[in-house]
Amino acid sequence: MSAAGASAYAVREAVAQDDREACFAVRREVFVVEQGVPQEIEYDTYDATAVHVLAVRADGLPLGTGRLLLGADATGRTGADASVGSLGRLAVNKASRGLGVGAALVRAIEEAARERGLAAVDLHAQTHALGFYERLGYEAYGPEFLDADMPHRAMRRAL
Repeated sequence: MSAAGASAYAVREAVAQDDREACFAVRREVFVVEQGVPQEIEYDTYDATAVHVLAVRADGLPLGTGRLLLGADATGRTGADASVGSLGRLAVNKASRGLGVGAALVRAIEEAARERGLAAVDLHAQTHALGFYERLGYEAYGPEFLDADMPHRAMRRAL
């Protein structure tokens, strides 16, 4: 458990169907509703095989989510390096931002990557979030690019 304002929260792998649905609901709230990402590109075939993590408040309210792509699913984002996982779809609901939930989700994804024998984690960060990931030890590389019409940079952290 971590402190999140006055409420405690836990981060866990989302294995059960209701946890997965909570992950998708947070992503819908943040990416589709708040950021205007078309729903048809927010959800993809990788959701079926990804490791999903979920942050939930003690009362069961979902606060945030993220996912880790592995193996062949990740190689298109990692320079074809199968020893590198791809962190993505990191989303924290608006009311929970600034409380450490995002950092806890990133650390949970990194732990899941370590448990699966990966050497590093890559991600594609929205440029406004570069500082957040840099504080967590990620380094940007390569040029800026557009994803869902938003500027991004690739980043990596060795585990």
